[in-house]
Amino acid sequence: MADYDYHHLPHVKVQSRSKKTLWITLLLTLFFTIVEVIGGLISNSLALLSDSAHMVSDVLALSLSMLAIYLATRQPNAKFTFGFLRFEIIASFLNGLALAIIAIGIFIEGIKRFIKPETIDFKLMLIIAVIGFTVNLVLTIVLSRSMKEEENLNVKSALWHFIGDLLSSIGVIISAILIKFTDLYFFDPLISLIIGGIIFTGGYKIIKESYLILMESVPDDLNLEAIRSDIYKVEGVEDVHELHLWTVTTDHHSLTAHVFINENIQPFCIILAINEMLKDKYKLKHSTVQIEHATIHHHGEYGKQFLETHKS
Repeated sequence: MADYDYHHLPHVKVQSRSKKTLWITLLLTLFFTIVEVIGGLISNSLALLSDSAHMVSDVLALSLSMLAIYLATRQPNAKFTFGFLRFEIIASFLNGLALAIIAIGIFIEGIKRFIKPETIDFKLMLIIAVIGFTVNLVLTIVLSRSMKEEENLNVKSALWHFIGDLLSSIGVIISAILIKFTDLYFFDPLISLIIGGIIFTGGYKIIKESYLILMESVPDDLNLEAIRSDIYKVEGVEDVHELHLWTVTTDHHSLTAHVFINENIQPFCIILAINEMLKDKYKLKHSTVQIEHATIHHHGEYGKQFLETHKS
């Protein structure tokens, strides 16, 4: 907010393309989820119901993603100084957790049906699966095109969901065909277990990625020691410590560092050189560098060792 504080890097995201894509995807997914749930109950197909459970999770994920995109447009304030960008990651984490729970439910039900098989209306199962395949194929294409224009973890999560849905639809079609020609109903729970495995794998990947961001780990595409080395190379820098690098949300990284400097060089020039290097080489636009000197700022044994080394 201009009347609250000035930020060198805007802590907001306006993603019109992602918003439009998610609205289209959400409405289509909601419609087909209802169709698939009804079809699964009528046909008594666990594979179809497993796929519909995944679609329900997609509706939840897309709803959270929509909320995250709207919150991302809100300006930072005195309480949320980074704005509301982090909700994108929270939504992704909840989404992945929901996927994992649904997958476990599918595993349990699949095992039950292996023990006690049930009859299935394979024709209805096949018809709905083909419709599902078509819908998922369209949504996968729409989301993949959106990803090329705007990087967004929620859209990325949704894309992987629909890739999983696409594979699930193929699995249901294969299950229906196998049941038709073999009259072996165990293929239905078998395919559902495979679908559950796909869902669980996707959920685990999303949980892991969002967890690492929430734990403020160093982004995978950046090397902390390489950055430390390059800061050392800036003229006037004699030591780098208290170096932190983390992700606020997709494509929004922050870095902080403390540096001991040569007292004969203008500190503002050193800060400027470090910031420019970080921006040009690592695309880090949000960095905070604190200038220090071991004779003034207490650093315990670390400072004493530095001064001894510096003297020699």
